[in-house]
Amino acid sequence: MHGGLPQELLHWDQIRRMKRPSDVPESGIMCDLLWADPNHDGLGWEMNPRGVSWLFGEDAVLEFCQRMDIDLVARAHQVVQEGYEFFAKRHLVTLFSAPNYGGDFGNIAGAMSVDENLRCKISQLKPVRE
Repeated sequence: MHGGLPQELLHWDQIRRMKRPSDVPESGIMCDLLWADPNHDGLGWEMNPRGVSWLFGEDAVLEFCQRMDIDLVARAHQVVQEGYEFFAKRHLVTLFSAPNYGGDFGNIAGAMSVDENLRCKISQLKPVRE
């Protein structure tokens, strides 16, 4: 996922049936896949202060994983200083693959590989100093 969890996603066919290409609607599953964000300070679902989509708490991640029969959600979309950051008892990981984003953040980049046994390995790439 790019951003986060869609509240309304009940089965994977809802994603498979999305018309592509498409403009992103202001709300709904496609919007939430792109723009929802984890909320480290709350539970459930709250309006996102960015004005689009939702914030989701740890409980929402755990419920989503159970409903969708998955163990881990991998997402991007937010700078995390170490290149990756786990949330919700390691059921969600944010990966950010641009080191020193915008030349201002000084962040490390992160990438994740998954092997045939579904073991995940995270690699970090430090910014190149000029």
